[in-house]
Amino acid sequence: MTEFKRLFDLFDYQNLSQPREDALNFKYGGIWKNYSSQDCVDFRDKVSRALLASGLKPDDKVALISPNRPEWNFMDYGMLQAGIINVPIYPTISEREYEHIFNEAEIKMAFVADQGLCDKILAIKDRCPNLQEVFAFEENVNGCEHWSVFLAREASGSQEDVKTIADKIEPKDLATIIYTSGTTGLPKGVMLSHNNIISQVKAVMEVLPLHKEFRSLSFLPLCHIFERTVTYTYVGVGVGIYYAESMETIADNLKEVKPHFFSSVPRLLEKVYDKIMGKGMDLTGLKKRLFFWAVDLAQNYEEGQKPTLKTKIADKLIYSKWREALGGNVLGIVTGASACQERLARVFSAAGIPIREGYGQTESSPVITVNRFDEGMFKFGTVGVTIPGVEFKITPTEGHPEGTGEILAKGPNIMLGYYKKPEETAKTIVDGWLHTGDVGTIIDGKFLKITDRIKDLFKTSGGKYVAPQVVEEKMKESRFIEQIMVIGENEKFVSALIVPAFAALQDWAENEEGISDTSPQGLVSHPAVDALVQADIKELNTYFSKIEQIKAFRLLAEEWTEESGCLTPTKKVKRKAVMEQSADLIASIYSS
Repeated sequence: MTEFKRLFDLFDYQNLSQPREDALNFKYGGIWKNYSSQDCVDFRDKVSRALLASGLKPDDKVALISPNRPEWNFMDYGMLQAGIINVPIYPTISEREYEHIFNEAEIKMAFVADQGLCDKILAIKDRCPNLQEVFAFEENVNGCEHWSVFLAREASGSQEDVKTIADKIEPKDLATIIYTSGTTGLPKGVMLSHNNIISQVKAVMEVLPLHKEFRSLSFLPLCHIFERTVTYTYVGVGVGIYYAESMETIADNLKEVKPHFFSSVPRLLEKVYDKIMGKGMDLTGLKKRLFFWAVDLAQNYEEGQKPTLKTKIADKLIYSKWREALGGNVLGIVTGASACQERLARVFSAAGIPIREGYGQTESSPVITVNRFDEGMFKFGTVGVTIPGVEFKITPTEGHPEGTGEILAKGPNIMLGYYKKPEETAKTIVDGWLHTGDVGTIIDGKFLKITDRIKDLFKTSGGKYVAPQVVEEKMKESRFIEQIMVIGENEKFVSALIVPAFAALQDWAENEEGISDTSPQGLVSHPAVDALVQADIKELNTYFSKIEQIKAFRLLAEEWTEESGCLTPTKKVKRKAVMEQSADLIASIYSS
């Protein structure tokens, strides 16, 4: 096969052009199991036959709810080849959201990872009349048959029937419905065709320096279009995909797999950075001075900067150890889903771990722009340039300065529309242009810089507009600020809710202040901690106009999480939920 036009063609393409013995890899019982390219083709075909033998027909919907594992891919490719629509769902959402998705999409069959997810789905099964069967990937799950029971049905299926269906599937046909994480309400189903995603795979293959000999570590959820498209691209190139055991084992898995590439979200990179800084703080004497000298050098790194004697010394003594912690082979990290601090990108890139930030949405399959590895195609503080076949423009938007405005995107990657929501679709795609709801500006004639979300923009009681995201990202440069939400709509001044970086704060409290109660509640209640954070905010406020500067803040003892309802699965803050939960604290800011 010399070409791929539909997503299920990808494993055939890999198997014929660059077959691997380790196409997909996962740890079962603590031992790595490798699936070859041929294994992947065989499992895809078995799944297709089993689906048809189960009585499912093209255009029926099946839900996949599981952390990353090869069975996820086998089900995905098997569904795609049989014309059955894959509806991948986050394992962390609420029962209310599951019920909404299952009923709107008329889910007929569901595959879950384990007992916890099985229990969630069984709890809503009576309220989901279309749902017929639920299978689990893990063994001994009460209430769900193991997926091997489903797979055994393939023996009574016909590959000829599968081929008949597959031959009729066109690139323009619907491939998947992905429900967006929803920062403001119930999720909407984004309909993506084979060609929407295939166009992205081919474009990304052009702009990322991937090679068929490479290995990747995958830990971002496959139910999100970012990791899913990246994974399809790995398959197209012939990169071996290794799935991390969990978010907690990433550090160990990096050392085992020694990947050349992986994708991440800024939140995880921030945690890696904080760990590096924490280890630096634990050093003493000359070692500590050398460490922070190297960090200072890295923070002033410019793209394309040539090595100097200083940077060579820093590399040998400090940066090389950072690379080793990531496996020693990393040639690049692509990040997206939310804003990446410019400081992080500079520090990692200076250390020989290039971070390339991109931008997109589920509705654009997802990539619109990305910083590339080619000379002149990368700029810190931006989300890069458009990928082949995609274009964007900026349209003036109320409340934003001249030269900034809503980002509109166009190309073969733009969704078919929202499932069962024609009016929402018509408002979002106008004359072929996707209205992203994000605000940005163009730097140096080609680089896109995101400045905010239209929905997040607020106006103070003095009538001045404030874009909170810009302020939030700058404030997170303080090593004592983990999470922050800037507020002030219809108020006299701007303020903030802040979740401190407790690990750094505890280290400071114990070693420099002698504070005895270093519990989260004890720390946020201590006046010395308040003064510490205030000092950092005062310094960072100088980057903003008086209207935008944070005049007051409150520290929170509990981190915002998905479980608390304050974060989306892609780690974006749900502003409305946070404001509801912290209503008394906010009132105390503006009543004092």
